[in-house]
Amino acid sequence: MLRQLDFTELPGKGSHTNWIHPLYNGKLTVSGKDASDAKPYQEKEVQQAIKEVEEKQQQEKPEDGQI
Repeated sequence: MLRQLDFTELPGKGSHTNWIHPLYNGKLTVSGKDASDAKPYQEKEVQQAIKEVEEKQQQEKPEDGQI
């Protein structure tokens, strides 16, 4: 989901990965390997980050007819 929104994956320590996005303040750290179940608090953090980026993307788009 993070890749689809153009988050950039940075290597972390061990099985951790860090994710950044220009429209997201801070970074997300996710433990575990791809396809493994995320911890509930990590799922919540990811959903909040996605929501923040999507809201900021909507704010950047010009309204219809306002170019």
